[in-house]
Amino acid sequence: MATATEARLDQLPYALLATIMTKLDVASICSLSSTCSTFRSCAKHILSFLPNFHLIDIAPSGDLLTPLLPPNPYMKSLKVDCDRLDDSAISYLVKPSLHELSLFNCSDFSGKLLSEIGTQCKDLRSLYLGSVAEKRGRAIHISDLEELLTGCSQLEVLILMFDVSLFLRQNLARVWASASEKLTSLEIGYISSVTVIELFSSNMGSHQPPNPIQPSILPGILKLCLSVNYITDAMVATISKGLIFLTHLDLRDAPFVEPRITFDLTNAGLQQINQLGRLKHLSLIRSQEFIICYFRRVNDLGLLLMADKCANMESICLGGFCRVTDTGIKTLLHSCSRLYKLKVTHGTQLSDLVFHDISATSLTLTHVSLRWCKLLTNHAVLSLTSNRELKVLDLRDCRSLGDEALRAIGVLLKLKILLVDGSDITDAGLSYLRPTVINSLYALSLRGCKRLTDKCITILFDGCGKLELRDLDLSNLPNLSDNGVLQLAKSRIPFLDLRMRQCPLIGDTSIMALASMMTDDAGWHESGLRLLDLYNCGGITPLAFRWLKKPYFPRLKWLGVTGSVNRDMVDALARSRPFLYVACDGEELGPDPCDMSDGLYTHDYDEVDEFEQWLLEGDINTDDEEMDDAENVEELIM
Repeated sequence: MATATEARLDQLPYALLATIMTKLDVASICSLSSTCSTFRSCAKHILSFLPNFHLIDIAPSGDLLTPLLPPNPYMKSLKVDCDRLDDSAISYLVKPSLHELSLFNCSDFSGKLLSEIGTQCKDLRSLYLGSVAEKRGRAIHISDLEELLTGCSQLEVLILMFDVSLFLRQNLARVWASASEKLTSLEIGYISSVTVIELFSSNMGSHQPPNPIQPSILPGILKLCLSVNYITDAMVATISKGLIFLTHLDLRDAPFVEPRITFDLTNAGLQQINQLGRLKHLSLIRSQEFIICYFRRVNDLGLLLMADKCANMESICLGGFCRVTDTGIKTLLHSCSRLYKLKVTHGTQLSDLVFHDISATSLTLTHVSLRWCKLLTNHAVLSLTSNRELKVLDLRDCRSLGDEALRAIGVLLKLKILLVDGSDITDAGLSYLRPTVINSLYALSLRGCKRLTDKCITILFDGCGKLELRDLDLSNLPNLSDNGVLQLAKSRIPFLDLRMRQCPLIGDTSIMALASMMTDDAGWHESGLRLLDLYNCGGITPLAFRWLKKPYFPRLKWLGVTGSVNRDMVDALARSRPFLYVACDGEELGPDPCDMSDGLYTHDYDEVDEFEQWLLEGDINTDDEEMDDAENVEELIM
C-alpha cells in the first residue's frame, strides 16, 4: 500500500509539492518528510530556501537542528528555543540574510552570540535574545554589545531579556550611542535606574566637554520597556525629556528593600511623565517579588497632575499604588476618552465607587484587570459590565466577589478571557455563564474558588456543544475529585492547557481519563493537551506515570508533577520524552493569560506532536526501557 501511495505522489508536479509544503510550519514539514521518499526529498530541498524557520515549542538539540538549517540565502525570519544549545550552534543560527531573529533561553551561550550577530546580520530589523550567559562560566563583555549595536545598523526592534547592568557603566552610554538610528522599540530584561539616567541624559556624561551639548541617545525610540531596581523621579524625568517621541512606556521594578525618597517615585515624578501628551500606553508596576513594597509617596494628587496630559492614552497599567483611591483612578477614566485597557494591581484603596458612574463616560473598555483589589464587590462588576465590548476580565484575588458578579458578567457576549481566582462563587453561580458567555471564552480560571465542587463541571459543560475554550485552570479546588475530571473528559472539549494543581482529591483516574479523552464525534482518542499541571495532587501514585508515557498525551509540552511521588520514574519520564518539560518544584507553567491579552490569548503554537519528534529522534527504545525498569522496581517495592 505504501509503495502504491508513493508512486501516486511521484506523479504530482514537484513544484506543486514544494509550494504546498512551504505553507507549513517546520515541525509539520519534518513530519510530512517521514512518510515517503518523495516528501523527504522535497522537504530537504525546501529547507534550503524556506523564508521562515520557527521552532519555539520545543528545545531542539544541536544534532537535531543542524540538518534542518542548511545554507539558506533566502531565510528572513528565525525563531528557536535554544535551551539545549550553546556557542557551537552560532554558525548555523546566525545567517546574513535574516531580518528577524528570536533566540529564547540562551543561558549556555556567551557574549560571542552578540558579537557574531553584529558581524553577520547587517540587515537585521528585529532581534530578541533571552537569558544570554546566565549559566555559570558564561560571560558577556562590553565589546560584544558594542559589536552588536554597531553592526546591526538597520535594527528597529531590540529586546535584550537579560541583565545588562553587568556591563561597565562608564562605557555603556558610549556604546549605545552607536546603536541604529532606526531603532524605535527597546526592551531590556534588567538595568539599574542609575544606568538608565546616564543612557538617556541630554549629553554623554560629565567627562564630555560642555559645548556642544550632545543629543540624547536613541532619540527615535517610540516604545521603551524596562525592568529596573527602582522606579525613581530622576529616571522618569530623564526618559520623558530625552525621548520626546515616546508613545509606549513600560516600567517595572522589584525592590529588595524599602526605597528611600531619593530612590522612589513621588507625585513630582509622576507629573514629569507625558509632558508632551504623546503617550498612548503607560505601565508603572511595583512588583512584590522580593518584599511587600508599594509606591508610598504617590497619592491621588499625582494622578490628577498627570491626567491633564492623558487625553491620548489608550492603555494604563498601575501596580502597587497603595495610596491612590477611587478619586485618582476616576480622574484617569474621565480624562482618557480613548482608553480601552485598564489594569490595576494591589489597589488597596480601590472600592466600588471607582466605577459608579462609568456608564456616563464615553469609554469602550475591552481589557480590564483588577487584581488584588480586595475592597471591590459585586456592585463594581455590575457597573463595569456596562462596557459590553469587554473581551478580557481579570478579577483574580478580589475575594469579595460572588455569584452576583457572575450574573453581571453573563451579559458580556464578546468575553474571551475570564479570571476569577479566589472569589466566593458557587457551582450555581457558574450557571450564569451559560449559554452565552461560555461559548465565547478562550480562557477560564477558577483557581482557589474553594466553594466549587464536581458539580461545577456539569453545570459549565454538560450539553454545551462545541466550545472555543482552550485554557482551563481548576487549581486549588479542595472539593474537585476524579468524578469531576471524568465529566470534563466526557465533554470532549479540545483543551490545550489544563491546570489542576493543589487538588487533594485528584488521582490516577483523572490522568487515565484525560489520556483516553475523545475530542470529537469522529472518535479521535488522542489528547490534544499541550500543558497539564498536576503538582501536589493528593491521589497521584506511580501508576499514573504509565499513562504519561508514549503514546499517550502526544502533544504534551509542559507537565507539572510532584517529584517526591517517585523520583526515578519522574527522571525516566523526562529522559523518555526529551521535548517534554517536567516541572517538579511547583513552578508555574506556560504563559499568564492576562499577560497575553493584547493578542486575545491566541497561542503561537507550532502544529507539532510528539510522533513527529520521535521520527526526528530516531532510536526511541532506550528511555522507554528505563521507565519500564523504574516501574518494575516500584512493583517490587509495593
